[in-house]
Amino acid sequence: MKIVVIGGTGLIGSKLVKRLQANQHDVVAASPASGVNTVTGQGLQEALDGAQVVVDVANSPSFEDNAVMEFFQSSSRNIMAAEAAAGVGHHIALSVVGTERLQESGYFRAKLAQETIIRGANIPFTLVHSTQFFEFMFGIAQAGAEGNTVHLSPAMMRPIHSDDVADALADVVLMPPLNEVTEVAGPESIRICDAVQNYLRQIGDNREIITDPQARYFGAILDDSTLMPSKEARIGRTPFSQWVKTATPPPGR
Repeated sequence: MKIVVIGGTGLIGSKLVKRLQANQHDVVAASPASGVNTVTGQGLQEALDGAQVVVDVANSPSFEDNAVMEFFQSSSRNIMAAEAAAGVGHHIALSVVGTERLQESGYFRAKLAQETIIRGANIPFTLVHSTQFFEFMFGIAQAGAEGNTVHLSPAMMRPIHSDDVADALADVVLMPPLNEVTEVAGPESIRICDAVQNYLRQIGDNREIITDPQARYFGAILDDSTLMPSKEARIGRTPFSQWVKTATPPPGR
């Protein structure tokens, strides 16, 4: 089976590509580096020629409200049009648990716009909603940074390891389209402020953590249900408490 992974060189995409190739699929890792630009449409039709499944795990290079909306709307429209022309039978997109509850955030408004375009296209689809990745703890810290302090919400989350997300996506590729949302989440619940503090201390970052119920999470105020998955979510294997003991700083830090 030919499978195109949009964003196939990123954190999740690269892991998914390896899993699919190990099962002898014909996999195209599509990205600007490979000559495929979903925002402009450059190289997209050629990459999708003969594909049965397309998995979109690409993310916007900018989280600024207008830029992120432009990215997800333009890329999604171009991808769906190219899939229709190529006769693709299953479109899979990675999104976020709680997207519909996070509409104060420009980023999540853009993700919901992406999902709306996918639902409106005449192509069978599956939306995979994931909780936050372990590997994004530093990004959460930076979003809440104010000088030498980090302001974070005490809301609950169930973060997940990127390997578990890639495993879930690889399984969805082999399943019939759901034409609906399926969720994946980590095995442990933890407050955002605690998860980020545990990670920062592990990597030697001693900035003070300020717990604030009004601290925004990429523009949105949270409560304990906002980021939490449903009871039907697929649960990953790796506990955050285990991963964080050997966590390392992000590249370039």
